[in-house]
Amino acid sequence: MAGKWNMVVDIERCDNCRNCFLAVKDEHIGNEFPGYSAPQPEHGHSWVDVKRHERGKWPAVEARFMPVMCNHCDDAPCMKAAKNGAIKKRADGIVIIDPKKSKGQKDIVDACPYGAIFWNEEEQAPQAWFFDAHLLDEGWEKTRIEQACPTGAFRSLKVEDAEMRRIAEKEGLEVLKPELGSKPRVHYKNMHLITHCFVAGSVTAEVGGVEECAADAEVVLSRAGNELARAKTDLFGDFRFDRLEKNSGPYQLQVESDTGGRASVDFSMAEESLHLGALALSA
Repeated sequence: MAGKWNMVVDIERCDNCRNCFLAVKDEHIGNEFPGYSAPQPEHGHSWVDVKRHERGKWPAVEARFMPVMCNHCDDAPCMKAAKNGAIKKRADGIVIIDPKKSKGQKDIVDACPYGAIFWNEEEQAPQAWFFDAHLLDEGWEKTRIEQACPTGAFRSLKVEDAEMRRIAEKEGLEVLKPELGSKPRVHYKNMHLITHCFVAGSVTAEVGGVEECAADAEVVLSRAGNELARAKTDLFGDFRFDRLEKNSGPYQLQVESDTGGRASVDFSMAEESLHLGALALSA
């Protein structure tokens, strides 16, 4: 069985430089690729759209970024909406919206549940990122967005489906809106940075009458009496636990230091990540 193209996007590596967005613009604005796509308009299209997501509140706030593009689904909703063979699924997994056959079919735009298809008013045709198929067909081994990314957030792979499933399981990859059953070929690593919560805090200890940061204190996260995770405070006495489900309810946190000091706090996880403030160790 021949390999099929997949894209792996590591959310942890994306820093919103937007080189991927600009590379797509540079490749497609004013450039027609017959059989693949008409030129992209100068404005209004984001074939690679970098979404922003914030977690936490002061003093523990972080922004994460998630590039979203055509998912090249194996069971693509856009194909079901298309008429007259306007969209084809290639043997290598890439979905192509025919720039001529798709003319006038604006329903194709609305059919995409990921918002990755755009309407070209001048061409009267739907358009999306077509996995740089015109370059891959010329022998390129990587998509242009992967080459343009300075942080290595993108990884294009041409492998058999069984191998991709193995990679996804090993690396904990996820897809957008899996409940739709559209079988996307764009996979995300570290999706928990978007979908889950964290709890953070600081630990202090009194040393010679002065409040100091408590480094190397052991912090234990539990729920209903069952230990979930352990961590050590850093040089500044800070700790953090991630991958907590939203609205997952009550947790317990216990801190113990080699000096014999202890602290504990109960908290409840709702929709937002938490900072528990400073936990003071006491004998």
